[in-house]
Amino acid sequence: MTSASPAIQQFELDYAAARKSALRTNTISTVFFALCFVVTAWMGGFFDMTDVTLANGDRVSMWKIWAGLPRLGEYLYKTLPVLHWETLWGDLVNWFWRWKIWLQLLVETILIAYMATLLGVVGAFLLSFPASRNLAPNRIIFNVTRRYLEIIRTVPDLVWALIFVFCFGVGPLAGVLAIGLHATGALGKLYSEANENADMRPVEGIKASGGSWFDQIRYGIVPQVIPNIISYTLLRFEINVRSSSIIGFVGAGGLGQEIRVAMSLQEYTDLSALFLIIFTTVIVIDMLSENVRHRIIGLTGKGV
Repeated sequence: MTSASPAIQQFELDYAAARKSALRTNTISTVFFALCFVVTAWMGGFFDMTDVTLANGDRVSMWKIWAGLPRLGEYLYKTLPVLHWETLWGDLVNWFWRWKIWLQLLVETILIAYMATLLGVVGAFLLSFPASRNLAPNRIIFNVTRRYLEIIRTVPDLVWALIFVFCFGVGPLAGVLAIGLHATGALGKLYSEANENADMRPVEGIKASGGSWFDQIRYGIVPQVIPNIISYTLLRFEINVRSSSIIGFVGAGGLGQEIRVAMSLQEYTDLSALFLIIFTTVIVIDMLSENVRHRIIGLTGKGV
């Protein structure tokens, strides 16, 4: 039997070494992931034990998370309204008894999200180019812009809302500024990553023909990243609608103030009504934004 050629033998040795290296990497990654999971679960209290009294009077010790799940079901059950087919319309009227106020606050919530998204898009779009490694004029501008975007998106929008409520008082202005600032940081990161993934050959061609930095951005980068920008913007608007319905907890306008009142007074059915309103609004916005994005990038009538 003829022995394999030196090239084949070398290939087999390299393949075996590569498989051994991949197996070692996978094992280390799996162990590291499992260790992180156990440590995180322990710090999060997943392994905490508590004493529970059963229906027959016996007391047993069990994990706190399992002991608390029935209470979650009990809480959700309290939020469900009592509806009867014979008196359905009256029951629905009682469920949404503050619908006029809620509708006004819903419009306010959407307008807060819209204005905040607009501010965030403008700020993120302008800052994304100096925050891109392949487009920044120099390293100092790149680092300063990146750090600024990191700072404003690291601080939660609820904290920004608290700060702006202190500065400008209770009202939608604080909500717009808080969500807009946080959206600037989040969108700035996404936009800059889209810029870094762009093909640089058009930029080099414009630069070679004497185009300025702004010409390189305008004609070399923007046409490539517009679809990503539209997609990220529409997604952010949907996120901002949810955020604007929460920051009312601290007096920044929107439906959040009604949620806070309902929770304080333990009006559980009001909570479910407010949740249903927000849920329906987000679904409608998601469907409209998807349709808009498909029309802009030319996917209308294609696929599913």
